[in-house]
Amino acid sequence: MTRPSFPALAGRNRLPNLFDLAALLCVFGLLIAVATAAGKTFGPLSAPDAVDIHLDPAYLPGYALRTTLRMFAALLASLVFTFTYATLAAKSRRAAMLLIPLLDILQSVPILGFLSFTVVFFMSLFPGRVLGAELAAIFAIFTSQAWNMAFSFYQSLSTVPPDLTEAARGFKLTAWQRFWKLEVPFAIPGLVWNTMLSMSGGWFFVVASEAISVGDTTWKLPGIGSFVAVALEKQDIGAVLWAIATMLVVILIYDQVLFRPLVAWSAKFRVEQTAGQVAEDPWLLALLRRTRLLRVAGDWFGDMLRLLGNLRLLAASASVSDTPEQSRRATDYVWIGGLAILVGLALWKTIAFVATELSLADVGEALALAGLTLLRVTVLMALASAVWVPVGVWIGLRPKWARLAQPVAQFLAAFPANLLFPPFVVVIVAFKLNADIWLSPLMVLGTQWYILFNVIAGAASFPGDLQEAARNFRVRGWLWWRRVILPGILPYYITGAIAASGGSWNASIVSEVASWGDTRLVAHGLGAYIAQATEAGDSPRIVLGVVLMCVFVVAVNRIVWRPLHEFAMRRLTLT
Repeated sequence: MTRPSFPALAGRNRLPNLFDLAALLCVFGLLIAVATAAGKTFGPLSAPDAVDIHLDPAYLPGYALRTTLRMFAALLASLVFTFTYATLAAKSRRAAMLLIPLLDILQSVPILGFLSFTVVFFMSLFPGRVLGAELAAIFAIFTSQAWNMAFSFYQSLSTVPPDLTEAARGFKLTAWQRFWKLEVPFAIPGLVWNTMLSMSGGWFFVVASEAISVGDTTWKLPGIGSFVAVALEKQDIGAVLWAIATMLVVILIYDQVLFRPLVAWSAKFRVEQTAGQVAEDPWLLALLRRTRLLRVAGDWFGDMLRLLGNLRLLAASASVSDTPEQSRRATDYVWIGGLAILVGLALWKTIAFVATELSLADVGEALALAGLTLLRVTVLMALASAVWVPVGVWIGLRPKWARLAQPVAQFLAAFPANLLFPPFVVVIVAFKLNADIWLSPLMVLGTQWYILFNVIAGAASFPGDLQEAARNFRVRGWLWWRRVILPGILPYYITGAIAASGGSWNASIVSEVASWGDTRLVAHGLGAYIAQATEAGDSPRIVLGVVLMCVFVVAVNRIVWRPLHEFAMRRLTLT
């Protein structure tokens, strides 16, 4: 049977109904709101209210719209980056030698490090215009979203079951067809969950991204993040509570309208041979199915995508064994040598820049502070894993509970550490606590959810036939964890742990320095070092701090997480 095409709208059962009318009104209303908010980005920075922040709650709906548009623009750019960068890394072994370590470095570069060196570029594209500052803010949010999504997609492309790949070769699918018919569908469940988490990660850094500084001038773009920053400066608890309530409403709206239908849709791509638990469709999907015009339009759009995926644009990829071993080794040595030269040149330039104003004693001080931050990150990752791996497995194996936990986890992941500064500062000062210890939880506040979301995605993708086999053989307790579920979710957990570890280093910049009014607490660590250097405009110390953070994150990934990822890949291939 063939699905009716667009001309079938003329049929009686394809005429628009009241549900179509309601849906179209919502779509047009959203487009008008987006156009109105976007139109303000083309005005001059000197215009009235262009960058002025008001603490009147009546401004919050407009601020929420501006912030949400920035985040979705960054999310779109992150998806484009993911489908190109991660695919190239997964498909080319030599490219992966450069791209994966580079991704580790990019993930570890703090958002203030990006802002310090990119704001001038974006502002120069549109001098004196709000659009330049908007692009800088969108790029900053992009840096808090893209790396996690790229890691997730790369991990999924690297763990496609060999039997499915062999079947694709048997059907003589081209590389283009195999990508869209096998690899992308296989990666969809994990990518959807990590997209949700990346959206929440953007919220976590939105306060820093909406404050754009050039020289001694700082502009706070209208948005929830800048609203929170001004409220904290003025110690306005009421405004902070209004911002929290607005965040909750916005997260619930896009969870219901976008992510909940996406999660339900992604369940169809689970790889299993037996039927698993299936939760009821979300209300939006049920509503869209009751429309007529939109349903046919959706079918037509899906047909167009299928036609695009069926195109034989690329030939079938050649086998690695077709290339002589000696030739491949020689090419690898040349490639690695070229990369080593580039890395050496970059290090030499960095050392030359830092050495103009800093001494070895300054480097030693920064190294000691980096060691303290490393200790915090290690302890926090161990505690987060012990708590959220069991919780994520329990939720992921129960689709109905996953739907209930989804908006809660998104809100908690999006909750900026800055909003907890007041109670943390008040309690630490009142009880004379050690800031080095009690500010540490703020580092993992937004990053622990990378572990939870990836474990949920891994458990939700765990084949139902293997679950059924474990039940039939009565595999329970610790044996079930050790032999069944942990090996199955290990690649997902490692992907989340890599993102959580790098994100915790990044979050140290806003977590090791907490202020509430005139009270300012500083914990000893590399994050506080970079934050203070950025505030003072000390470029050599900013570069030194960012480079050390990159070195530490890459070293941990190379020594700990990458070997674990390769071990998980081998286990998955054997099974």
